[in-house]
Amino acid sequence: MTYIIAEPCVGTKDTACVKVCPVDCIHPTRDDADFEEEPTLYIAPAECIDCGACTPECPVAAIFPQDDLAPKWSGYTELNAKYFELKKAGDLAGWNAYKEAHKDLLTPKGGAH
Repeated sequence: MTYIIAEPCVGTKDTACVKVCPVDCIHPTRDDADFEEEPTLYIAPAECIDCGACTPECPVAAIFPQDDLAPKWSGYTELNAKYFELKKAGDLAGWNAYKEAHKDLLTPKGGAH
């Protein structure tokens, strides 16, 4: 199991979760070149050690264990993985195409979650 960052983070990108992650698996960080261009943060599923340290630090309650993710946010499981599979692996064109095809997941919804 891994943790997933879901819709409440879109447009927020508070980095309190990044600071407490013991394995540095949440990106982009404020120091990453792509921090400003990404609409949300992502957790690397292969690196996450399931410690849960990030969850209570998130001020918008956007981080969930994968098994507890609400069905309406199921697309965020793949979104988190694709960021690392494509963009962090250097396939910028593939990542941009993926984001375009899934822009509904990357548009802030606003209001109550």
